[in-house]
Amino acid sequence: MPWPGLLRRFPVLGVRDFRLLLADRLLAPASFAFSMVGVSFAVLDTTGSSTDLSYVLAAQLFPMLVFALVGGVVADRVPPQRVIVAANVLVAAGEGGFGILVLAGRAHLWEMVCLEVLTGAGISIFYPASQSLLPRLVPEHLVHEASALSRLVMNAALMGGAAVAGLFVAAAGPGWALVTCSVGTSGTVPLLLAIRAAGPARSERSSVLRDLRDGWSEFASRTWLWGVVAQYLVVVGAWYAGFQVLGPVVARRSLGGPAAWGAITAAESVGLILGGLVALHFHPKRPIRLVALAGFAFALPPLALAMGWPLPLVCVAALGEGSMLEISMVYWTVALARHIPPDRLAKVFSYDLIGSMMGGPVGALAAGPAAAALGVPATQYGAAVLVVVATLLALVPRDVRQLRGTQPLTPAEAAAAAVAGPSLP
Repeated sequence: MPWPGLLRRFPVLGVRDFRLLLADRLLAPASFAFSMVGVSFAVLDTTGSSTDLSYVLAAQLFPMLVFALVGGVVADRVPPQRVIVAANVLVAAGEGGFGILVLAGRAHLWEMVCLEVLTGAGISIFYPASQSLLPRLVPEHLVHEASALSRLVMNAALMGGAAVAGLFVAAAGPGWALVTCSVGTSGTVPLLLAIRAAGPARSERSSVLRDLRDGWSEFASRTWLWGVVAQYLVVVGAWYAGFQVLGPVVARRSLGGPAAWGAITAAESVGLILGGLVALHFHPKRPIRLVALAGFAFALPPLALAMGWPLPLVCVAALGEGSMLEISMVYWTVALARHIPPDRLAKVFSYDLIGSMMGGPVGALAAGPAAAALGVPATQYGAAVLVVVATLLALVPRDVRQLRGTQPLTPAEAAAAAVAGPSLP
């Protein structure tokens, strides 16, 4: 489609800073896909232990409990793209150092844990800053379109990166994959520094504790918000244990190794793309109910692995989970951007991240010992049951089931309004 036609179809592409953000969200996820495959097989090749793998993956998640709050406060005080630059530098340092140790044949468990803590710190401060940046780049009426498009590009990059990473790890080894992740992540820094978005307007100076209290007040006052976050605390923990930790173990034992895990990860990313396409054109009347219902899909991948499905069917299960994950993420991001005051948005996203992802480290730590005691399939069955129960409970509050979304402008109205460009604070 020629550029004028593409611009008429997607007016948000006319915003310069948004195009720079798209370039970043193409390069960074494609690079990080090499880490998603490389870390798991670096640990399994080095120690051969699913318990050690659970420790290393948990180390990547634990920093979220601290640094997500810091990232949210800082991103509400300074231009968030600068916070993202710092986050990407930390990820590049952590994964690059990990890769060098693996290539040198000197990777020990404690070193891998420490480097993944560094990577986890970067991921933790990235999320709230990233979520608060996009609404500052585009007009309010284009936030839904911008969110869907940016995530579509991000997931296409993740899909391609995962498919290549699986083959790359099988051919060259996980050490080179981790170094590739570091180089690619470093390459996003010039793109982010070129974004001109200003920091948030602040009417008065306040302490960090005051900012945290304000963010908590916004978070705790909305039942639909904390109810869904509580749901995903359990869902993410169970899914992480049954799929992210034990999935590579099953792939290594019975599905074909790194290439198979790369195919499963790529299938999940295909689902993310399909979900993004749906979210771009579909506007549900009750988006939070749909976000809660999407939790059921997280039971599919661990269930498929536990039942010993062949690789193509496991890929289908991962595709279905990825589709529902992406649909729910777009609606969730837009709902928060529209219902939370802009000067408190990053802080609320921090509490969202901590609550939703807190179960991840617990699931990661529990997966290895549970699999050793009960067996891998039994642990994965248990994970699927937890996902289903948490999702059913999340649908009980009325606000989760009834909160209505905002209807988007028509394409003609959106195109006319885009002429004025983004309204920056």
